[in-house]
Amino acid sequence: MSVGLISLLIAIGSFGAGFLGALTGLGGGVVIVPMLTLFMGVDIRYAIGASLVSVIGTSSATGATYVRDGYSNIRVGMFLEVATTAGAIGGAFLAVFLPIATLSIVMGIVLILSAYLSVRKKDEQADPQPSRLANRLRLHSSYPTPEGPKSYHVTGVPGGFIVMAIAGALSGLLGIGSGALKVLAMDHAMKLPFKVSTTTSNFMTGVTAAASAGIYLHRGYIDPIIAMPVILGILVGATLGARVLKGAKPKALRYIFAVVIVLLGVQMLYHGFSGGFDSV
Repeated sequence: MSVGLISLLIAIGSFGAGFLGALTGLGGGVVIVPMLTLFMGVDIRYAIGASLVSVIGTSSATGATYVRDGYSNIRVGMFLEVATTAGAIGGAFLAVFLPIATLSIVMGIVLILSAYLSVRKKDEQADPQPSRLANRLRLHSSYPTPEGPKSYHVTGVPGGFIVMAIAGALSGLLGIGSGALKVLAMDHAMKLPFKVSTTTSNFMTGVTAAASAGIYLHRGYIDPIIAMPVILGILVGATLGARVLKGAKPKALRYIFAVVIVLLGVQMLYHGFSGGFDSV
């Protein structure tokens, strides 16, 4: 295929990734890396580099919209960025020394585990008792609903902080923006409403990705020929996804999240264990 056709296919796939990333808080990278490696034959490290750049674009495109509309919790996001940024730098340094098959297997496991945890949780839950640390940091807030603003409380701050450090490390290691674990950490450990979790995750992913993208750039793993169509496609998809999110139902978002990443996770595991990337 010609370079133009390959770029067009990458842009189309990236559009879908950006749309899904905006709806679920994944940042798009969770789809970009498997798409490039499994279907386009791109070396996984170059796919990760392009993904990290695209994650920054997705976060920039959607983050401002969510903040303006009152969905994102800025105080929670900035507090947790301390953990994710430190983890992202460590993960990026580690990634360049690991075999491609290992990276593929780790990503497959992360995707499938994320899908399981996402659909296991019920959509509706009682507002939890606020923790003393959350009170001190003033992390409680509200988000808009058709019936008006709905307040919520934050709990499980230490547990969420630890999971965020792991999420940051996986972001640098796999180029997924760590949105999957960020959503689950805020949704499960800290008991934030799902829409608040996804929008706050989108707000955070750009900073996390930027912390590790510089290391990939220094190592030469960001190729403009791959990264450019990824960025263009994902920006358009993310902008559209941000508009659709307002009227979407949390239950539907969870199942979209789960089905897509389970399929990609199984493929990544298969190629990792079978040595399918050795011929790429």
